[in-house]
Amino acid sequence: MTTPTSLFAGLPSTATFDEQFSELLSRPGLRIERIVSTGQSSPPGFWYDQPEGEWVAVLQGRARLRLEDMPEPVALGPGDFIDIAPHCRHRIEWTDPDQTTIWLAVHYSAA
Repeated sequence: MTTPTSLFAGLPSTATFDEQFSELLSRPGLRIERIVSTGQSSPPGFWYDQPEGEWVAVLQGRARLRLEDMPEPVALGPGDFIDIAPHCRHRIEWTDPDQTTIWLAVHYSAA
């Protein structure tokens, strides 16, 4: 039997150098993770290019996500979500340095 856990448990108390990635569930073709950002962004020139799709929601905080095929970054706040297609190059332009940003990411196979 699984013990209930909060998505808001174990958050860093102050800004950290690295984002925190916590795998919450993994099954064939599916991976769910919590990402905690405290002001991080993707390095200059870096783009994610993932073979699987990624549905991502911001639960707390604010961020700007850049998709390569869009002229402007997408602003995300609490409750906002986006589905990123496989191999859609994307990057994190900004996360709020003044508050913790909590993401819920669902990675899924394209098949």
